[in-house]
Amino acid sequence: MELRQLEYFVAVTEEAGFTRAAARLHVAQPGVSAQIRQLERELGQPLLDRSGRTVRLTEVGAAVLPYARAALAAVEGARLAVDELTGLLRGHVTIGTIDWIRSLDLPGMLAGFHRDHPDVEITVVQEDSATLTEGLRTGRIDLAFLSLGGDPPEGVATRVVIEQDLVAAVARGHPLARRSTISLRALAEENLICLPKGTGLRAVLDGAFADAGLRPRVAFEAGEPPVLAEIAAHGLGVAVLPESAARGRPDDLRALPVVRPRLTGRIALAWRTEGPRSPAARALIARARRWPA
Repeated sequence: MELRQLEYFVAVTEEAGFTRAAARLHVAQPGVSAQIRQLERELGQPLLDRSGRTVRLTEVGAAVLPYARAALAAVEGARLAVDELTGLLRGHVTIGTIDWIRSLDLPGMLAGFHRDHPDVEITVVQEDSATLTEGLRTGRIDLAFLSLGGDPPEGVATRVVIEQDLVAAVARGHPLARRSTISLRALAEENLICLPKGTGLRAVLDGAFADAGLRPRVAFEAGEPPVLAEIAAHGLGVAVLPESAARGRPDDLRALPVVRPRLTGRIALAWRTEGPRSPAARALIARARRWPA
C-alpha cells in the first residue's frame, strides 16, 4: 500500500469521479484508475462502486476512507513539522477565484508572492462561490476570492474587498428603461437574467425574494456577468448585475438601482481557520490579508 494510492482514493471520493480527481491531481486519468485498482487488490475488496454515472464508495470503501485521510494528514503534519524547524518555505498553494473580479489585481499579488517565494508552486482555479467555499473547508483550496451571499460558514474567515450595489440592466428600448429605479416586487414580474445557483450574487437575489415572499421568474442563466449583459442588451429580459458590469455598456444598457430593498454584492477574501496549513499557505494568506496595502 502506497501513500499515492491513498491520495488518489481520497481524491476520487471527494470529486465523485476519476476525471475530476485526475484534473485535481494533475495526472492522467488511467494512472488514477490503475493505482486505485492496485489498492483494491492489496486490500482484497472493491472500494468504489463504478456502476452508476458517479463513483460511490462501497461499504468497505466507506470504512477505509477515514483511515486514508488520517494517514495523509499524518504525513502532511510530518512535513509541516520539518519545514517549521528548518524555516523552509516551499511546496504548493492553491488560490480559488470567481471569474469576474477583474478590478482586483490578482496577478500583481501573485507576482509579488512568487518573487519573494520562488520555490512555492501556485495553482489558480476558477469556480463558483459555493464550490470555492467547500474547497476551503476541505483544504483543497488555501485562499479564495469569492462572492458572499450571506455570513461565511463555520471554519471560514473573510475580509470584504469589494462591495457594490446590484442593478437591473435592460436594453435601451425596454419599457423599464424609462424608470430611474426598480423595486424588488416589480422585478419579480419581469423575465430575469441571472447568475446560476451556487454564486454569491444569486444567493443575495434569491434570499431577498424569499424574505419578501416572492418567486422570481428566471428566464436565462449564465455563469459570467458580461454574458448576462449581452443577453439583456438584446432585449430578452432584465439582467441582475453588479453595478460595475452594467455601467460598462452605457450605449445599449440602462442600469436601474434595485430598491425596497437595496441589494448589495460583496467580494471577499476567504481562508480556512481550522485544520493544518503549510508555511507556504500561511505566508500567502498573510500577504493577501495585507494586500493591496
